[in-house]
Amino acid sequence: MTARTRINILLADGCPGGSAAIAGWVRTVRSGKGITFLALNDGSSLECIQVVADTGLENFTVVSRLGTGSAVRVTGMLQESPASGQRLELHATEITVIGSADQDYPLQKKRHSFEFLREIAHLRPRTNTFGAVFRTRSALAQAVHRFFAEKGFMYVHTPIITANDCEGAGELFRVTTLPLDNLPLTNGKVDFNADFFGQATGLTVSGQLEGELFALAFSDIYTFGPTFRAENSNTPRHAAEFWMIEPEMAFADLMADAALAEDFLRYLCSFALEECSNDMAFFDAHIEKGIIGRIRAVADSSFAMMDYSEAISRLEKAPVTFQYPVSWGLDLQTEHERYLTEQVVGGPVFIVNYPKAIKAFYMRQNDDARTVAAMDLLVPKVGEIIGGSQREERLDLLQQRMLETGINPEGLWWYLDSRRWGSCPHAGFGLGFERLVMYITGMENIRDVLPFPRTPRHAGF
Repeated sequence: MTARTRINILLADGCPGGSAAIAGWVRTVRSGKGITFLALNDGSSLECIQVVADTGLENFTVVSRLGTGSAVRVTGMLQESPASGQRLELHATEITVIGSADQDYPLQKKRHSFEFLREIAHLRPRTNTFGAVFRTRSALAQAVHRFFAEKGFMYVHTPIITANDCEGAGELFRVTTLPLDNLPLTNGKVDFNADFFGQATGLTVSGQLEGELFALAFSDIYTFGPTFRAENSNTPRHAAEFWMIEPEMAFADLMADAALAEDFLRYLCSFALEECSNDMAFFDAHIEKGIIGRIRAVADSSFAMMDYSEAISRLEKAPVTFQYPVSWGLDLQTEHERYLTEQVVGGPVFIVNYPKAIKAFYMRQNDDARTVAAMDLLVPKVGEIIGGSQREERLDLLQQRMLETGINPEGLWWYLDSRRWGSCPHAGFGLGFERLVMYITGMENIRDVLPFPRTPRHAGF
């Protein structure tokens, strides 16, 4: 059997007069007197190649009656296409029907709503939109690894099953081998001594704490893996299973952390524009008009920096009415973040030095004793896209802060040990991968950038 050529390679490098073998799925069928045209796509690109079949084919009648969605293999000769929009077409000498599709195939029309496609999530990768989304997602994942490899960062796989809650929010999915219909109890509470790990465990919400341990041995590391949060939220920005990118740097302060975050986001934006140009053009035409210009502006801009206190002052003086109140000590909402980046700065901006009362226990306390060395990177349209901080490297202050926030120090004895022996200033940030994909593609619902979204009451198709 002749090796097949991917359609994207054939369209880019093929020459008229050459022979080729391809395989893919039929997008459209047009039949006339003695001739049939198939638009064939194999997922390698947004583009289809036109296959021309005539009565010289032994199975021409079968081919002319093919349904949308059928899988076929085609051998033929490349010729210049007389039709506009495509340089080449393939004149078939042989077409083998591998898997037929009947009239019940639900993707007969060219356009479907995203709501409808979520109901047939097992088929939506075959559409133009989701083909473009998941090709871009794949390319961006590879770009993440390329960026950190070029900077000498070590890639670390942190635990998926964990006994600690990094954020202290108690939103872990529980992992257990105990019989749920007959839980062992001691004094009315579940006795985890009989469980697989001998203690309560769950799916991780972050690999940060474990990542810090490796940063304090290898200097610069990053994690990139699945994280989970049992938050009963049905917003377009939340999912129960998502992927996080979390670098950690030893001998680094908050400014070094912000510099890395800026380099990282600019790199990813430039990568998408250059390496995913066809799919980006599709997003610009069909998903969000002007998205290429928006992403280019971020890739080419210098990022501003603003203290949290100044941001609150700007918001309090804003000539607009916000849905959520603004005052020092409150966290910023998306509407506040978008106002700052879109109306005040006109581009990306870091907000730094947040009140410690609204931030996690591991963030380094500033000298004023009421703020921490935290930063959020805000970008137009979405607001926060990256959040990070300098970590608290001083043992006594870390212990004090854990007690203030209700974190049990005994459960994180290993984390405290890292501050006892060879502690040093270090910093890191987190970027939700799906948020990044949404930002670069213009998709507005996280369910539409996850191959298999897991949300409240939806664990399957």
